[in-house]
Amino acid sequence: MSKAPQSPKTMADRLTELRERRAAVEAGGGQKRHAKQHEAGKKTARERVADLVDPGSFEEMGLFAQHRTTLFGMDKAVMPADGVVTGTGTVFGRPVHVASQDFSVAGGSAGEMHSTKVAKTLHAALENGTPFVFINDSGGARVQEGIDSLSGYGKVFFQNVALSGVVPQVSIIAGPCAGGAAYSPALTDFIIQTKSSRMFITGPDVIKQVTGEQVTAEELGGPAAHMARSGVTHFMAEDDEQAVLIAQKLLSFLPSNNTEEPPLVDGFEDVEPDESLTTVIPEDPKKGYDVRDVIGSIVDGADFLEVHAGFAPNIVVGFARITGRTVGIIANQPSVMSGVLDIDSSDKGARFVRFCNAFNIPLVTLVDVPGFLPGVQQEYGGIIRHGAKMLFAYSSATVPKITVVLRKAYGGAYLAMCSKDLGADRVFAWPTAEIAVMGAEGAAGVVFRKEIAEADDPTAKRAELVQLYRDAFSTPYVSASRGLVDDIIEPADTRRHIARSLEMLAGKRDMRPAKKHGLIPL
Repeated sequence: MSKAPQSPKTMADRLTELRERRAAVEAGGGQKRHAKQHEAGKKTARERVADLVDPGSFEEMGLFAQHRTTLFGMDKAVMPADGVVTGTGTVFGRPVHVASQDFSVAGGSAGEMHSTKVAKTLHAALENGTPFVFINDSGGARVQEGIDSLSGYGKVFFQNVALSGVVPQVSIIAGPCAGGAAYSPALTDFIIQTKSSRMFITGPDVIKQVTGEQVTAEELGGPAAHMARSGVTHFMAEDDEQAVLIAQKLLSFLPSNNTEEPPLVDGFEDVEPDESLTTVIPEDPKKGYDVRDVIGSIVDGADFLEVHAGFAPNIVVGFARITGRTVGIIANQPSVMSGVLDIDSSDKGARFVRFCNAFNIPLVTLVDVPGFLPGVQQEYGGIIRHGAKMLFAYSSATVPKITVVLRKAYGGAYLAMCSKDLGADRVFAWPTAEIAVMGAEGAAGVVFRKEIAEADDPTAKRAELVQLYRDAFSTPYVSASRGLVDDIIEPADTRRHIARSLEMLAGKRDMRPAKKHGLIPL
């Protein structure tokens, strides 16, 4: 006896089915796995997205995506959204594209469809000119998918490079990020790493097996290691919540893409003198001070988002606003190694300058540099090549460039910190500025060596000649007489001079001939 034909599904039936399927996918790995995330102090993939974007603004894409692997039991494996949440939303009302790996689904492992979703979202960000935020929490490549998994990584890397310099890319490392997965964050502009996360190419077990070295996962790939030693991580966050807050603040300074200007914020037009700057430079030229005190006095509301704070602290870089305009600040830090330039600080400074130039962010450079760090290890490590990155980055930058010489500006490091000859549009100097080939003491030993040696009192003669050299050359007036300093200003008026310069340079255009790209000394 044949079965009676089933009546076709009604719209109500179809809507019920859709809602049930959607709820099942949005549940990810289920309550038990979500509970494990929470127990570990981590949020779920969708919770992180909800925290990042404005309430109600997220539109998910690829919700019903599924892998197509049948080997090794994968034909029976159900992986909601294939372990990654992708879509669009807004942050402070401005559109962004987002991908968030779901560790509750197969450990957030990246297979073909998983990576294809991420690559599509990257490409959509490129097409629409919006920033891309990638929240990483993955056990790595999905081994069951073999070469398809590796191919997926390649697609993501290719898109990361396509977006570079076109839209800002921000990576949040909120869990494990190992092997090939670590290279996508490395290709983005900024990496924010939580304290509980780990990032490395080869883990402790493999290192021990291959090299015999013993190291913990935290020592190898924790945020402290990448902030202070490798320089891979730009910001360290206590937890997922703080990581999202950092990402939101970072995006608030940046344009959506390279064809736009950074957002302009009203309400900080005040340029009244700040007399605290008159006493910030110590009377003793050998004594250090914290250049962040200077930065705080010249930027809006003393609000400065420092980038790479734990790496190469002898140079300070970060974002701020001056009368509402976003600026990138690069400053020598006299309280650390006297603010000298070395291999790491050159890399840090050059990378930041390149980013600002790509995204139309004016550069404000505060100079107090005694030179490049001498030493065998620096020379063997390639200080010539690395220091040249600063020269290249500043010389090729076409955004407005404003330089303020606070105190020491010696030798090649003076040039490397955006001198007039490297294309600075405005160069100001405080009366305390010492602009010379080298410090007066070293120069006097070279120039007046014979006179000092023949003197009845070499010590007194040396002191006399040091002062003679300092009066003749180690002042801003010689540079100003040659047109290499535009004006010698009172420290208290620094904010006003920078603000006026930014206003006048707002329409600056690049007049250099077109070329594919220069060859920065990598």
